[in-house]
Amino acid sequence: MSYVVRPADLTDAPAVTELLNQVDLIEVGRPETDLHTVEADLKHPEADLSQDSWLAFHEDRLVAYGLLWDDSGGERIDIDHYVLPDHQEVGQRLFAAMEARALAKAHENGAERAVVHLHLNIEPTLDTSLIQKRGWSVVRRYHVLHRPVDPADDTPPQPPTGVRLRACAEEADRRRVHALYQATFAEHFDFQPRAYEQWLHDIDAEALDWSLVWIVGTEDQGDAGFLLARDDREAMGWIRSIGVLREARALGLGGLLLRHAFAAFAARGRDTVGLGVDTGNTTGAPGLYARHGMTVHYAVDTWEAVLTSQ
Repeated sequence: MSYVVRPADLTDAPAVTELLNQVDLIEVGRPETDLHTVEADLKHPEADLSQDSWLAFHEDRLVAYGLLWDDSGGERIDIDHYVLPDHQEVGQRLFAAMEARALAKAHENGAERAVVHLHLNIEPTLDTSLIQKRGWSVVRRYHVLHRPVDPADDTPPQPPTGVRLRACAEEADRRRVHALYQATFAEHFDFQPRAYEQWLHDIDAEALDWSLVWIVGTEDQGDAGFLLARDDREAMGWIRSIGVLREARALGLGGLLLRHAFAAFAARGRDTVGLGVDTGNTTGAPGLYARHGMTVHYAVDTWEAVLTSQ
């Protein structure tokens, strides 16, 4: 087959969204990618689209897409890669280009090697045997969980005595959520510290409804946890992140935040809420979600390659 490969720009977002939804349909049974999510990815401040994006067309049809970005400023580089099943050849052409760019980017950062990560559904459209031959392997697994919600059953919980829960209403609250995120996720796999402005981009703050962000605290410890949710996904309400400081994790604050979010989404007319969790998480999060009725929707693997000049 013959292909045309070129960089992406923001005007390509609708075509990329259509491709990703074709992939979703194959991998998870229904389209779950929204245009605004793709647009946010293409606007990533650590991605230069002229060098860090790839589109592959066959007879004017977009069949593969790649994006690379650098959050670490060091050896850790991230990529996204999507390809339709019948176009593995050009998918591998994109992989070769992305690997070369990742190593060049790491060298620009002063690193001797590139440690590259890619997230793939456990049954992806990509033929993973091809990237295993390139030296890629699975280093982590994540579950995307979901739970039905109903306004009759999911009502706002009453915080216990000494616990307060408030909406993220002011700029100072947003900065507090950022600080709590950095503190509570610092021990997580593949965490990359992010300055406030960088974090605002990561969460697509321009499109975020801040009334779906809450801070929880106690009289003794002050602000101790947060939950950041968003209601702009067509498929379901989405809890992007939830964190509680280590010293406050036995107080039921995480469960309180979850129940509050379930109630908020149910009141908005949503029938499903989802989130992602690292199955190797050691904070007890997988058990917390299971106790609150969340079940596996699908699973995603983190693939890693360590690239050197030799």
